[in-house]
Amino acid sequence: MEVRRALISVSDKSGVVELARALTQRGIAIVSSGGTARALADAGIEVTPVPDVTGAPEILDGRVKTLHPKIHGGILADRRKPAHVEQMDEQGIEPIDLVVCNLYPFERTVAHPAVTEEDAIEQIDVGGPAMVRAAAKNFHSVAVVVNPERYDSVLAELSESGSISLETRRRLALEAFQHTGAYDASIAAYLAGIEHDLFPQRMLLAGTKVMDLRYGENSHQSAAFYANRGTPTGLAAAEQLHGKELSYNNLLDTDAAWKLAQDLEGAGAAIIKHSNPCGVAIAGELAEAFRLAFECDTTSAFGGIVALTKTCDRATAEKIAEIFTEVVVAPDYEDGALEVLMTKKNLRILKAGRYSLPEMD
Repeated sequence: MEVRRALISVSDKSGVVELARALTQRGIAIVSSGGTARALADAGIEVTPVPDVTGAPEILDGRVKTLHPKIHGGILADRRKPAHVEQMDEQGIEPIDLVVCNLYPFERTVAHPAVTEEDAIEQIDVGGPAMVRAAAKNFHSVAVVVNPERYDSVLAELSESGSISLETRRRLALEAFQHTGAYDASIAAYLAGIEHDLFPQRMLLAGTKVMDLRYGENSHQSAAFYANRGTPTGLAAAEQLHGKELSYNNLLDTDAAWKLAQDLEGAGAAIIKHSNPCGVAIAGELAEAFRLAFECDTTSAFGGIVALTKTCDRATAEKIAEIFTEVVVAPDYEDGALEVLMTKKNLRILKAGRYSLPEMD
């Protein structure tokens, strides 16, 4: 599919100027709206504003910009059908071959503690999802990009072949529907929260992949770890500093250990094996807390998960290194502690933030 005309309208403007400049250098005309059009024009990029295409102004404080036949006809026309091409000619509609669009930051807005219902409503995008869904539906004729991380690969494909392949367009369409699906799920969840609807008629879940896992509950199964909407907390926000990939069972046990550690005050340690506590202790020093936790059940702790409440120091790390441990999770690590723990080639070392558990009425 050759690209001659692109429509760019993005909330996340990361890399969009560079993308548009690269497209224009390839002779691709740019149509844009609102703040995106201004950003591109300010960067010296030739751009046609949407009102110049539609012949209609942006109205209702920008709520209506791209909802027009000259936009959606250009996106939705199936170029494989002569009747669609003929109707475009009759209506004076120019085809749009590439749609670059991502949506208003609804999740980020409602995550703010002081957000009002009015603030949230104004971040419910209408024109954006309409364009994304239209382009994704018509992937046989149009490419749609919702993720700035895809800009480089799309440009590379255009440079190599002068077009965007059907395989790529289909893959981009999938990502686009995932994008709009997650967006709608976050809006539904927000409104359900306002209504205190704990058990809605339809439960909509949307997650972002954190990592591929080594394997699932059993070694022959594939698995991945997803974080739910909003800002990740707990293990979803953890950074793996060392060791091989986590498995499903590693993650399950680490989650249990880390949650248990959140209930301990002061210097504390928890050891979990197969979702069962082997030992839990608090003491004046972290190394002593680990020693006491280990002595609760020195047999079951073999191959277990260790969670610590405080920054792991060298003394604690040396005690942990004396036994076979699958995972260590702590808020942070001293350099000396990491030096000791990293001598264990396969030990997974996780640096994790605190859990943010909802309050129950």
